Amino acid sequence: MTMPALTLPGKTPNAARPRRLHRPLDERLLYGACVLVPVVALVLFFLLPLGTIVWRSVLEEEGGVGLANYLALFQTPGILRAVGNSLLVGAATTVVCLLLGFMVAYAVQRTRIPGKRFVAAALSLPLLAPSLVLGLGLIFLLGRNGLVSNLIGTRLNIYGFPGLLIANVLYALPQAVLIIQAALRQSDARYYDAAEVMGASRLQQFFGITLPNVKFGLLSAGFVVFTVTITDFGNAVTIGGDFSVLATEIYNQVTGQMKFGIGAAVGILLLLPTGIAVYIERVAAQRQFGTASESALPPVPDYVPARDIPLFLATMTLALSIVAVVATVVFASFVRLWPYRLDLTLKHYSITLSGGYDPLWTSLAVSAGAAAIGAALLFALVLGLRRMPPGVAKAVYLLAVLPVGVPGLVLGLSYIFAFNLAGTPLHMLYGTVLLLALCNFYHYHTQGFLTMVTGMRAVPPALEEAASCLGGGVLRVLGDVVVPVMVPTLLSVFFFLFMRSMVTLSAIIFLVTPSTNLAAVTVMRLDEAGFVSQAAAFSTCIMAAVAAAALAMRGALSLATRRKAA
Repeated sequence: MTMPALTLPGKTPNAARPRRLHRPLDERLLYGACVLVPVVALVLFFLLPLGTIVWRSVLEEEGGVGLANYLALFQTPGILRAVGNSLLVGAATTVVCLLLGFMVAYAVQRTRIPGKRFVAAALSLPLLAPSLVLGLGLIFLLGRNGLVSNLIGTRLNIYGFPGLLIANVLYALPQAVLIIQAALRQSDARYYDAAEVMGASRLQQFFGITLPNVKFGLLSAGFVVFTVTITDFGNAVTIGGDFSVLATEIYNQVTGQMKFGIGAAVGILLLLPTGIAVYIERVAAQRQFGTASESALPPVPDYVPARDIPLFLATMTLALSIVAVVATVVFASFVRLWPYRLDLTLKHYSITLSGGYDPLWTSLAVSAGAAAIGAALLFALVLGLRRMPPGVAKAVYLLAVLPVGVPGLVLGLSYIFAFNLAGTPLHMLYGTVLLLALCNFYHYHTQGFLTMVTGMRAVPPALEEAASCLGGGVLRVLGDVVVPVMVPTLLSVFFFLFMRSMVTLSAIIFLVTPSTNLAAVTVMRLDEAGFVSQAAAFSTCIMAAVAAAALAMRGALSLATRRKAA
């Protein structure tokens, strides 16, 4: 997920910042604590674990410090093959997603095709489920015993690179569409009007205006897709087969061979391309959204049959494909024996393996904890940054956006090294719901932070100053001015963290224990054990919970908007 580039809190114009002169001591202490507590938490639950994985990667088995773990990477053919496979599938997924993503974004934003709401709903489906659900759906459809294989009488082999490519494209496509669609909104209709007056054809306008205007958006989308693909674990473990990638190699080295040092080195290896991709994506986002004109007039699409009809058919085919993959998982959870006996039954929902439904309740508790802790800490951090000196605000801002460059697998592995050390104060957190919630929160810390920064800019500084001048204390100003304006943003961040925590797999795969197993991990375990129908049933339960959260968010936001208007 990416967002338009934002100015740093320390760079906010003076006219738009609340005055900091002669503030009472209690107010200064409050805002100082608002920054200090989240920063200390960032150090403990992000910087410290990240430092431990770097240290573990250079710690040799004999106890010395050196590069033995990194040298072992070059002596292990499987790891070198995984590096090549990761780059191959990442590059291929990026190219396909950019082509399809631009097509869908252009069709939705610049044409008058019908069914745009259906397309948007279809694209939201991959975001409601763990990534491995897409791989599971492809197996149900195109696997050796899949529906299509039985219909045509030929056993298709979807495992390996072809299946992983399709699954990754379906998983990353919604994010690419959102970024490219946002870039298309930045265009100015006046350029097209001028080009039309000068006699430029539609094709010339497309190559001369549209593509140059979205080039940075395409670049940003490309690096987001590459990052999501190269770090994804769910699809790789479900449908990757013998096509090993870095994400599965880390998992195998740690859980299969207990080679923590080599696993840490592979994690650092995975961190490098991800960090570079995130940096380039941020630069591209700043170029794209930093040059937008506030006076720009959005282009009004007109109906062109020669363009709109083919785009409608292609976009609907893609949307229906996504719906078919996800719907197949849901349908398979209700049939007796896929694909041979399709009579309906509820027996697969009688799950007794892997703790029954306990992992689902644990996931709900972990997700609620991540959402509540995250919303509170992010609100406090952004609130305090408004009163900090520009230099301090800039430093804290940069620290707050760093987690976006750390893959979930690397973060989860670093938590083992940091919190699974007996005799340390932090060891008491290991194996608890709280640590899982914190891991999920810091996995998505950057997205929540940027959203909160955007929402805080809607708080009128003049209104705060007026409330203070009328004798309102800091708590009164917060309750009467800041919080009412921030309610929609707080709700958005809360539900975003809740929904992402429910479906994430890579960040917590190393941290689950028999007493704190999670729903997404249970789906993987059931699939590995051959209970694919029960895996589909558990996946359906996860999607139902996330969909309910999405509906609750819409209802809460609608209610908050009505109250604000009243």
